Parts: sequence; structure tokens; C-alpha cells
Amino acid sequence: MNLPLAIGSFLFCTALVGFISWWRTRGMDNSDSQTYFLAGRKLPWIQVAGALLLTNLSTEQLIGLNGAASVHGAVVMAWEVVPVFALIAMAWYFLPRYWSGNITTVPQFLEQRFDATSRRIMGIVFIIAIALNILPFVLYSGGVAMSTIFHVHTQLGISERASFQLMAWTIGIIGTCYVLFGGMKAVALSDTLYGVGLLVCGLLIPVLALFKLGDGDFLAGLNRVLQHQVAKINPIGGPRSNVPFATLFTGMLFINLFYWCTNQMIVQRSFGAKSFAEAQKGILATAGLKLLGPFFLVIPGIIATEMFGAAAIGNGDLAYSLLVDAVLPPYLIGLFAAVFQGSVISAFNGGLHSVSTMFSVDLYRGWIRPEASDHAMVRAGKLFSVVIVFVAIFTSGLLGGSSEGIFTMMKQVMSAFKLPLLAVVVMGMFSRRVPAWAANTSMILGVFTSILLNCLWGDGFLGFRLNVSALHVHWLHLAALNTLLLCGFMLVAGQFAPAAPVTKSASPVGMAPVATVDLTPWRGLRVASLVVAVLAVALYFSLWRLARPS
Repeated sequence: MNLPLAIGSFLFCTALVGFISWWRTRGMDNSDSQTYFLAGRKLPWIQVAGALLLTNLSTEQLIGLNGAASVHGAVVMAWEVVPVFALIAMAWYFLPRYWSGNITTVPQFLEQRFDATSRRIMGIVFIIAIALNILPFVLYSGGVAMSTIFHVHTQLGISERASFQLMAWTIGIIGTCYVLFGGMKAVALSDTLYGVGLLVCGLLIPVLALFKLGDGDFLAGLNRVLQHQVAKINPIGGPRSNVPFATLFTGMLFINLFYWCTNQMIVQRSFGAKSFAEAQKGILATAGLKLLGPFFLVIPGIIATEMFGAAAIGNGDLAYSLLVDAVLPPYLIGLFAAVFQGSVISAFNGGLHSVSTMFSVDLYRGWIRPEASDHAMVRAGKLFSVVIVFVAIFTSGLLGGSSEGIFTMMKQVMSAFKLPLLAVVVMGMFSRRVPAWAANTSMILGVFTSILLNCLWGDGFLGFRLNVSALHVHWLHLAALNTLLLCGFMLVAGQFAPAAPVTKSASPVGMAPVATVDLTPWRGLRVASLVVAVLAVALYFSLWRLARPS
């Protein structure tokens, strides 16, 4: 590899995106909370879609999902296809309820529905989960990828572990600068720019890989994969696979409903849209783009297995980096690395900006200092985000080595901490009888019941398992079971001790009131929802037919 050329093109592309983001946001007053946290509610649909896609799409997807595909096959594409239906639910059901409440954070919705304690509990759980689950995984996987692409450990003469950490620090510092100095507008703009590059480069990798497998013949490379890896192409997983097909209708669906419909770092992007219709359009555009995911988040992992063999890949975490290093010409390495790092930074600063928002709005002004000015609130959020960066970088150094790979481990931790939040939000929307104490109990108790269920009947939690039963249930089914048990508990509590009628406040504590919201829906919502749903089913059916023996 021509290292100077790669590094030069990498620095040029990274600096160019940074300059454009600064230029377009240089006149904005980020001391104003609406501007800093919601980009002044002026984002067009394309920036909403770009921010949603890039906040989600990072190295825990590129590295983790391709790694899982290299080991388990196309069954893991469910993580990219099922979100289509969650995004449809977001546009049709969740988004109108959020926008009608003029909220900035999901915890504010819980205060409107339950009480201030609900808001604080959810804010704290969200912050802990993002700081210890999302951000460290993004930094670790990004550090692995960037270190492998640039051969940092050999160039600097340091260990691979040290090179991972060096790159994690670099990613963390750059992402923090976006959050501290640019606010949501800069984050959304850089996401859009990197999103275009990532789609182009991401789709280019499997094409180049198939040409290499076929010694210059694309179809020959494709036939080689179809002949030797046909079992991995089948997206329908059996009962003992990594993602059994039945889980698509249980835990897989619930986790995606949480992620796309109640996760602050995702839904905050739609809150910044310049209109309700623009937000819906951006959400459905994201659903369409997610259907491209299997082609650069799953297929490359299967190709890597054919190219390098299972022994070289191990648990899969190196599959994608090895493939990129093998197929990209030197003059594209730097460009790809810049786009690749952009996806890492986008996911990192998306999570970090959400942490800053929830701390400032829900905890600082909403609890600690209700009289705080906008300037003080924004400053507190920025200082807190710096602390979270150090926590995330330290935690990222503890990751790696899981036999299942980082992607599955991250999702298991997510289900424990966050599905109880989904249960509470859904019950808050569906039932007016559920009392606040039941919702608050569920958010805390649900974490422990999830861990207990996995330790009793699943694969354990972070390596710990109670060997008291021969019964084994897939962790995704257990995630759904835990969510349903919590919903049942809240419904029973609502029957025997119903909540008193709630009077919704005119403006949630922690944010200045905004103008009356126009909830006129996007005219193309019905058609777009139907199209992406049909395409999602067709994608599954097509790969299933391709994998069937003739």
C-alpha cells in the first residue's frame, strides 16, 4: 500500500467534510437550546435521512454485522431488513405522538404521561446505556478497522491492542469536536455528506471482491460464492442458528421497535426536521436505504469467508477489514478510510450529542437547576459530554475476544437495558390506566429480569450463566418474553391501581415552548410504506430461492 497517498487522501477528505460542516454552520448561535439540540428545527428530509442512517450505520455494523455474516451467514440480515417495519411504525404511530407533545427528548414524553421521576429514570438509563454500550462498541470497532486498514501497529511498531486504542482516541476527539462546536446542524450535515460516500464505497467493496475472486470475471466470482457458500446465503435461520427465523417476530422486532421508535439518539434526528411531513419523508427514505444494507453489510462477510477461510477470520471481527485491505486499490484506500471514519464519527457524535441533550434537558434543567438559562444548559451538556468521552474510550479498551463477535454482544446488552424502556413508552401510549409507580418499577426491574432470564435459560449475560436448567431459549425470544412480562405487569397494575387523570403541561420542563405543531402528514406516506414493506419481503424471498438446491 502506498501509505503517504492513502494518508494524504484520507486527511484531505476528512478536512473537506469538516470545512463544509463548519462553513454551513458558522453563523449559528449554538448557545440557544433549540439550535444546539434540534438544529433550530430546520432540517430538510434528506438531512433527516442522512442523520438517521449514519447515526445507525457505523463500524459496529460494517465490522460487526459483516463479521457475524462471515460466521453465521445471511440470517443476520434480519438486523437490516426488520428495521424497515420499525421505521414504518415510527412514521405512522410514534412520531405523531412525539411531535404533538412538542418534546425534545423521549424522557419528556414520559413526564407528560407519568411523572417527573419517570423522566429522570429513563434519562439516566439512556445515558448509562449509550455511554457503556453504544459508544464503546463504536470506538472499539472503529479502532480495529482503521488500525487494520492503515496497518498502524506495523507502521508505528506498537501492539495491535495499542493501535486500536490510538485510533479510538482519534475518533473520540474528532467526534467530540463536532458535538462541542457544531451542534446538531453540523452533525446532520456531516452525516449526509459521509452517507453518500459510504453508500458508494460500501457497495463498491463486494463488487471489487467478486472481481478478485473470479480473477477479473465478476460472474465467475459470484458463481464461486454461490457454489461454495450456498448454505450461508440462506436468510431463513433454523432453531439453533444465530438468528432463528421465528425471532424476527419476537425479540428482533421488539429490539428494532425500541431502536428506531424510542431511542433518543435516533428519534432526536427526526425532531429536528423543519416540518412533520419532512420528518416522515426522511424516515421512509431511511427505510428504503436500509434495504441496501445487506449488500454491503452482509454479503462482504460471506465473500470474506470464501476468500480467506474461516480460520483466518476467527470470530469474524476482522473479516471486513481484511476484505477491504485485499481488494481496494491504493488510490482508494484513503478515500474509503475517510468515509469509513466518517461513519464511525457520525455514530459516535450522534450518541454523544444525545447524551448531551438528555443530560442538559432532562437532568440539568429538568431536575438539578430548573432555573438554568439556555446558555448554562448548553454549557453543562458540553462539559458532561467530555466526561462521557473518557468513559467510553476507557470501556472500549475492555472489549474484544467474544466468541460471538462484537455485534451480537452489543445487541444482547442493549436488549437488557433498553427493552424495558420500550415497554414503558408503549404502555404510556396505549393505556391511560398504567400508574407512574408501575412504569418506574418496570424500567429498573426489567434490566434485572432480562439478565436473570438469560442466565437461567439463555446463553448467559457477558459470560455469566446459572447452570440450573437444561432448558435453552434463544436470547431474542427471552428479550421478547421479558418485554411482554413487563407490559403484563403494568396492565395488571393499571387494573387494580389505575393512574389518576393526567393534565398535560403546556410545555415540558427543560425547553422553551415552540409554535403550535402542524401535523399534516406527508402525502406519499401510504405508498412509500407499502413499497418498502413489499421490497423487504421480496429481498428475503429472493435470497431464500437462490439458496435452495436446484
